[in-house]
Amino acid sequence: MQSKQYSLVADIGGTNARFALIVDSDTTPIEPRDLRCADYPTLVDAVQTYLDQVALGDPWQAAMSIASPVTGDDMNMTNHSWSFSVSETRETLGLRHLKVLNDYTALALALPRLEDHQCLKIGAGEAVAGQPMAVLGPGTGLGVSGLLPAGVHWVPLESEGGHVSYGPLNAREFLIIEVMHEKSSHVSAEALVSGPGLSRIYEVITRLDSGEAKRLSPGEVSELAISANCPMAAEALSMFCGVLGTVAGNLALTLGARGGVYIGGGIVLKILDAFKRSSFRERFEQHGRLTKYLQKIPTYVIDTDYPALTGAVVALSKGYESVGVVSHDFG
Repeated sequence: MQSKQYSLVADIGGTNARFALIVDSDTTPIEPRDLRCADYPTLVDAVQTYLDQVALGDPWQAAMSIASPVTGDDMNMTNHSWSFSVSETRETLGLRHLKVLNDYTALALALPRLEDHQCLKIGAGEAVAGQPMAVLGPGTGLGVSGLLPAGVHWVPLESEGGHVSYGPLNAREFLIIEVMHEKSSHVSAEALVSGPGLSRIYEVITRLDSGEAKRLSPGEVSELAISANCPMAAEALSMFCGVLGTVAGNLALTLGARGGVYIGGGIVLKILDAFKRSSFRERFEQHGRLTKYLQKIPTYVIDTDYPALTGAVVALSKGYESVGVVSHDFG
């Protein structure tokens, strides 16, 4: 009897590394586990720890999505200290085939496989089948990608759209960004719409309103805002959601994403009730002459475990050979 063959799939963020295995030709990840990136000096250490934990066998190939630009063999994570070579990592782990792709490229590949119950609709609009889709999400950073139709396949975008410059929409945003310019000449969308971005907004608001800048974690800001015990935290969370709406609307216009715009990442799910009540959808639609265009586009929050792992599985399939950076052992 032929032994089982395992493929490793991974989703490596700035905070957590998520791993799972694929058995033979199946497409359903098994044995998913989360590891904290900060607990391991290297990616290889984290992978080997996971494989030791599940103890099912050594994989022969892997697809790893990573929160970083993927442009060559050398990887340097944007929001974490890990750096590695794709080819050396493949050799060290004894893999025949290793593919590395951007984490939101993987999430984009998962979109056609999401079921209705895995997506929470925010606002109106109806998806048009066969049209481009967009995905973005705040976490340690701001991931951005999209999916374009190409015959029987979809073409995922390998994007770093979270780092586009952000233009404020009102006087309060102008003032807050002006303060942020004291530390950085470039205020990106990610500088506002991410975990650190939420903390940054709150810090600036407390400085402007109380004269004393206070720094709290994103979770602490969210808890204060939701408890209704701190108007400054409430404003910070409200601004966070509104800016995310504007950025999502910009992305929808750029891609013509009439297939829908999807919000990933863990932050929005943790503040879901506040997010539903926020100005997100209003700001998504609020784009001057193109407001009616955006009103027809639906927005969703992805509510399922490990969607990027599903995208990593897709990236290993036929038709997606050109996605990401690949190292082979042809021996």
